[in-house]
Amino acid sequence: MSAATEYVTLSSGARFPVIGLGTYTPLQGEDEVILAVKAAVRAGYRHIDCAAIYRNERAVGHALKELIVEGVVKRQDLFVVSKLWNTCHRPDLVLPSLKKTLDDLGLEYLDLYLIHWPMAYKEGGELLPQDENGKTLYSDVDFVDTWQALEDCRDMGLTKDIGLSNFNSKQIQRLLDSARVNPVAMQVEVNCHNTNSKLIEFCKTKNIVVIAFAPLGTPSMDQQHVKLLDEPVLKEIAAKHKKTPAQVAIRYLVQVGITAVPKSVTQSRIEENIQVFDFKLSDEEMSALAALNKNLRGYDEKIALDHKYYPFYEEF
Repeated sequence: MSAATEYVTLSSGARFPVIGLGTYTPLQGEDEVILAVKAAVRAGYRHIDCAAIYRNERAVGHALKELIVEGVVKRQDLFVVSKLWNTCHRPDLVLPSLKKTLDDLGLEYLDLYLIHWPMAYKEGGELLPQDENGKTLYSDVDFVDTWQALEDCRDMGLTKDIGLSNFNSKQIQRLLDSARVNPVAMQVEVNCHNTNSKLIEFCKTKNIVVIAFAPLGTPSMDQQHVKLLDEPVLKEIAAKHKKTPAQVAIRYLVQVGITAVPKSVTQSRIEENIQVFDFKLSDEEMSALAALNKNLRGYDEKIALDHKYYPFYEEF
């Protein structure tokens, strides 16, 4: 069953699909990733969200190649996003890192390349470098210098646009103050348990489109919290619209004016998650969903709490 996605326009003029497939699936093998990407594109997804740290870009690329060869989709109709990992922030490592991602994905260019986190880790070894006591090893590279290397990659045409992920408002502003090319997008955790409304409003004033990851909530380690999709309010609104709680959670983000990358490897859920454009939530329903906010962050990169650029000490 195929649904059409909607688009927003980035500040560069590019058309950006509102719903994408998140490919962060730490427990899945390559076959599951290939099947998920194929199911998503056949279901109408045109936005695929990847990252070097997910260690599965080769599988994503395998699926995309087969879909293109079979005539299911053309490369120019896909919007492929990837992210620069923390151990490759040093300006001389940015281009080789992007080229490796392109090689793994089997593509000549990305549509959007993001700096995954503002913090840099020690270069040249493990993706999560640690000392003998298990403490993360840092690099002192400034993300402003990393950004300049991304600008150069964009000039070369290896990525059409560039953006950020997990930056706070002060870090974004600092980057904007020196940038030659402004970020077009910022990916961050957003869902009804973590509405991130101040950061979203800030990004809107800077003409930066927000991409919500974990739009269906996070597997909370904190047992006292109800899982987002089990929230009675969400279930009630879903029943009223004859939709699933997941579809309502995604629709909420669409109506807030941001984009989302739900992840699943289950075909039925992949198909369901994009079928969010045929109903509308009322103002009252939107308010009720926003009221579920608990500022509950599931992905906080706790291994870098004492890094000078750790982003989550600011309010937004």
